[in-house]
Amino acid sequence: MSAAGSLVIRNGDALINGAVVSGQDIHVVDGVITSIEPTSAESVTGDVDASGLLAMPGFINSHTHAAMTLLRGAVEDVSVESWFNNHIWPIEVNVTTDDVQLGTELACAEMIQAGITSFADHYFHADRAAAAVIDSGLRANLGMTFFSSQGPAGLETSTSFAADWNGAAGGRITTSLAPHATYTCDDADLTSAAEAASTLGVRVHLHAAETIEQTESSLAARGITPMQVLADTGVLDAGVLIAHGCGIVPDDIALLAPFADRIGVAHCPKTYMKLATNPLTPIGELRSAGIAVGLGTDGPASCNSIDLFENMRLTALTQKFTHRDATRLGVGQALAMAGPESARAIGSSAGRLAVGAPADIILVDLTGLHCQPLHDPLAALVYSARASDVRTTIVNGVPLMVDRELLTVDAAELSARVAARAPQLLDHDPTQSIQTYAP
Repeated sequence: MSAAGSLVIRNGDALINGAVVSGQDIHVVDGVITSIEPTSAESVTGDVDASGLLAMPGFINSHTHAAMTLLRGAVEDVSVESWFNNHIWPIEVNVTTDDVQLGTELACAEMIQAGITSFADHYFHADRAAAAVIDSGLRANLGMTFFSSQGPAGLETSTSFAADWNGAAGGRITTSLAPHATYTCDDADLTSAAEAASTLGVRVHLHAAETIEQTESSLAARGITPMQVLADTGVLDAGVLIAHGCGIVPDDIALLAPFADRIGVAHCPKTYMKLATNPLTPIGELRSAGIAVGLGTDGPASCNSIDLFENMRLTALTQKFTHRDATRLGVGQALAMAGPESARAIGSSAGRLAVGAPADIILVDLTGLHCQPLHDPLAALVYSARASDVRTTIVNGVPLMVDRELLTVDAAELSARVAARAPQLLDHDPTQSIQTYAP
């Protein structure tokens, strides 16, 4: 799917630079916003009628494992160690290339419905994830996950994918090098990944300091934090999207700050709360150092839903609660984390409703009773709105959903394929595993 030639979104309110502007027409040419101007008596027609709706930048999911939709609800109420070692990594032995495409198709459909127009994915068989992205019409940054236990083939496959697919689908697909984590990839592979990323002009996307226990383990074993590992291996210099970073400690902030123009951190609060990992990502400290902190959902096996409304709300609430400060992370900041900050975290130019920006736009209905009275539209978006309030989703100037009707996905056919395959994945040998969680 390529960009439409032109598109006019007529007579909607528009969220521009954190403020709502009433009665606007948005003009799009070749996937780019060319003008935003007041609706006039002359502009009586448009391709998309936004009357009564709020046009805003599509949400950007800064970290997920999309294909893990097929494992949604398979493992609940266990510790993070058991989640990996006794359940998820043994089950993933069964995951095939076809499963990755099917699971990513399901995730893409869910994201379109939830107003997510772009996502950063970190998983295996990324070429099949790319096929699902192409068909769905979404925008994505994809990385082919590898472990050092795979030998040289892991890094080679991740590098080849990043080289071959960057800029695919008319630019809707970008890529990253994707070592799994600082505790599953050795320093040599991290150094090579950083060098390959620099050569290709892409970033590294990996898990690091996911929990404070990982940081403590690294300090005990090596005398340095995971962030120091990233510095020593050149990953920070190459540019990196750090998934989670809950174990980033105060001394790490000064280490990260000089690279603020090329690094970001993805915060996924629902997963942390569900797996009882504490503390949370140090959002305030990172942002004070100029480092972008985006919102992510993590994989559906741990967060269950690919819903940034939910994670945005949890982020705002947990920041206030854990810091005992009701003024912390206001509604404008929370919304920015779901859009422009997530874009900056993954190195994207999306996330803005502005002339020259990619036409990744959602129309949200705030007329529901759960949003009334509408004293403050921004507060309604953060604390009251639901993913189901998204009426229309447009990516690269192409409508993917209009008035809740999916246009690029056959929902019934997709559901039938998922229902037929998903139960088979759980029939696994618990003595086999793709990896061992021992940070």
